[in-house]
Amino acid sequence: MTSTVHLLQEQFRHLRMVETAEELPVLLRHAEKSSWTYQEFLHELLMHEMQKREEKGIQKRLKWASFPYLKTLEEFNVEEQISLSTRQLNQLRELNWLEQQYNLILLGPPGSGKTHISIGLGVEAIQKGFKVAFSTMGELIHLLKTEEYIRKSQTRLKRIKESDLVIIDDLMYMAMDQREANLFFHLINHLYERSSIILTSNKGPEEWGELMGDQGITTAILDRLLHRVEVIQMNENESYRIKNRTTIFEGESVQN
Repeated sequence: MTSTVHLLQEQFRHLRMVETAEELPVLLRHAEKSSWTYQEFLHELLMHEMQKREEKGIQKRLKWASFPYLKTLEEFNVEEQISLSTRQLNQLRELNWLEQQYNLILLGPPGSGKTHISIGLGVEAIQKGFKVAFSTMGELIHLLKTEEYIRKSQTRLKRIKESDLVIIDDLMYMAMDQREANLFFHLINHLYERSSIILTSNKGPEEWGELMGDQGITTAILDRLLHRVEVIQMNENESYRIKNRTTIFEGESVQN
């Protein structure tokens, strides 16, 4: 019996059903103990393989995304946002906008929760089978400038260009020279109507021209980004990050 099981395991591995091969002895014991029918056994076997493949797929897509940290939308206290309701956040997490290749622009000062929401939406997208890529604007410019001669940059940009959702964090935090603006335009042009883009920025689109230094390139970029877009202005008063910080003085107010 043991040799038969080992043979079956090897056959499953040959068919690239690795998860089933590993779990087969356990599934067989459950089948004998519960008197499964052939149909029930096949159902459990295939469900196990599908579930494990999906779990591995999610982990692979999370690694692909290169999030700086993981945050979920459940962790975001939407009640502290005057500009975003629970209903609107739930609409965003349904990802209909992603399927329709809409873009999102999250505007607001540092600490207002822009990056948290963008990562949370990225995680939701990954769980639903979409490919996601995250990059800060500074990292993205570095990748674009070094693509021609650094293999790591080529690989990372290839993943970005193949993603269903591209998240660019801290857009326009610093001025670009003309070459950088051109490279950025070509990327946006490539992603246009292929992928959805989430941009976070502490400056509105009307200020982007000054930082790019070329009104023509700015207009071309905005034409593509704003064709189908939802702009969300985050709270401009208290920092979400500061308000929700933890303290090393448990049970004590930081003002004391």
